[in-house]
Amino acid sequence: MVNVITGASKTGKSAVIPIIDYCLASRHCAIPVGVIREKCGWFGVLVETAEGQKLFARKEPGTQQSTSEMFVIEASSVEVPQVITDGNSTDAAVRALLDRLAGLTQLDFEPNPEFGFKLRPSFRDLTAFVFQPQNIVANPNVLFYKADANEHREKLKTVLPYALNAITAKTIALRHETDRLTRRLRKLEADLKILNSVSARRIAEGRTWLTQARELGLSSREGIPEKWGEIISELELIANQSRPTSSASTGGIENTLAALKTLREREQKLGAEASTHRQRLMELKRLREGSDEYAGALKVQRERLSLSTWMRTEIEGRHEAELLFPSKTAESLDKLDAALVEIEGKLQAHPLATTSLDAEYQRQRTLAENVLSEITIVRQEIRTYEASSELVQKEMARTASADRFIGGLQQLLRQYDEADKSPEIEAEVEELRKRHEELQAQIKESNIQRRLDSTLDEIQQITGTIVPSLNAEWSDSPVRLDPKELTVQVSREGRKDYLWEIGSGANWLAYHVAITLALQIYFLKNPPSPVPALLVYDQPSQVYFPTMTKQQSGERDWKLTDQEDIQAVRRIFEALGKQVVAAKGALQVIVLDHADQEVWGDLPGVSLVEVWRGKKLVPLDWQV
Repeated sequence: MVNVITGASKTGKSAVIPIIDYCLASRHCAIPVGVIREKCGWFGVLVETAEGQKLFARKEPGTQQSTSEMFVIEASSVEVPQVITDGNSTDAAVRALLDRLAGLTQLDFEPNPEFGFKLRPSFRDLTAFVFQPQNIVANPNVLFYKADANEHREKLKTVLPYALNAITAKTIALRHETDRLTRRLRKLEADLKILNSVSARRIAEGRTWLTQARELGLSSREGIPEKWGEIISELELIANQSRPTSSASTGGIENTLAALKTLREREQKLGAEASTHRQRLMELKRLREGSDEYAGALKVQRERLSLSTWMRTEIEGRHEAELLFPSKTAESLDKLDAALVEIEGKLQAHPLATTSLDAEYQRQRTLAENVLSEITIVRQEIRTYEASSELVQKEMARTASADRFIGGLQQLLRQYDEADKSPEIEAEVEELRKRHEELQAQIKESNIQRRLDSTLDEIQQITGTIVPSLNAEWSDSPVRLDPKELTVQVSREGRKDYLWEIGSGANWLAYHVAITLALQIYFLKNPPSPVPALLVYDQPSQVYFPTMTKQQSGERDWKLTDQEDIQAVRRIFEALGKQVVAAKGALQVIVLDHADQEVWGDLPGVSLVEVWRGKKLVPLDWQV
């Protein structure tokens, strides 16, 4: 049902949205100061979730903007306590709990984000689709809750494609994987560029070194070879030849051997760590694949079981004339409906597991990359020590000039050795480029935009079924949500007008109600959606300029007197009730308004919850 709270001015209706928002762990308290803040020690909201009921209560912040102290109860059916003395949780813990319940990804929208609005989505971002307070519900310049603040507006632009399933948790995970590959690829390409720059000078440098070796008497071969293979072979012979006059330092050799032993032990340990990370990555990959297959199987079952709804409608229609409905058929359809509800519950719970898997997979990839990089460094140091060991044994037999020559030659040969490994690096670079292209194809912006456009088309169609039932001036004109401007465009007579370009508060209200309802209908049609199935409207009838009257109690109240205005407000409640009934209990709508039962009392799907005339949100006996 549409839950209506009606009452006079200054009874606390407009405090309901800030209270719910505060209890859902908002960072600031927007509950009006005065009686409500002075006479209430705690505020609470009871929430129905896939895990059961949860009570979120938060302490009144006093002179502070907010307080982190909260009180949480979780149970299949919560018994609300009469008194709360101390908190048992914090607002940060509640935000984390709400993020988990919503199945939100734990990864940022972009790797290494420079701006806060590119950080990971949170449950707090989703409240933009839930609340329509008095200053928003008929605002031509702002369509969504808190979108009048630049910080929230920019974050909502980022979150909206995610909420509409154009960007998925998998897309975000692929973005992080692409970033990791990009950084690795750039490093290898830089290394390869350095190595290739050496190869162009190899032959000329090699021939020069051979000429100097002849002059120093380190080589007796006649002539200088032309081919690189012969040049490098002779240079290696010169660098590695034994010199009987060597007076190698025993202490230096022992130190080198000790260092080599330590490095080889470190290399062995790192190799074991790398093997462990690879095994964990393989296991996580199999878990993600199994999770996707499980979700696919559940969706197939849901599609098959959803026929039960159509069958029930058809059978009820055929037997309506005879006022008869076979009991066995009804019993069978009830079983199918129960199975469908169970499948829907499993689908809602599925994202809670996959988001953790994605985050753990990325963490393991980073750890494995770090270990492999450290292994490369250790192995390079081992080669350096091994080369130095040979140098210690052979260098000291020559004269000072021959020693300097051999040292320089040894360094040159190491460069050549690294350059000779360039084919291995080239192969890895080619493999990384191929993988990078595959990932780029999956996260291509044009594909994301195509999915977003398709979703916006569907929402436009849903909106088109709602607007005609409201008091909009151009009820047959297409209404489209603009994700960049965070407003709607109305197409008419060959032009497109933004909401702020259209006059009349009645139009603004109609499009606010239509688009927020259409979004909720879309979220319900495409589960599991992270957006809570809740809408709260505060004072939607305000645009019809009702007459202010004074009641016997002394309270001042708004009253609708014009029949045309009454019918316009009635159409709003009628549209809300129709969609709530169609949702079959999956959507809750709360309306806070001056309009009383004389306007909407006999409408289907609309139910009176509270009348605050002669009483208020805060009981009068509390105010004594």
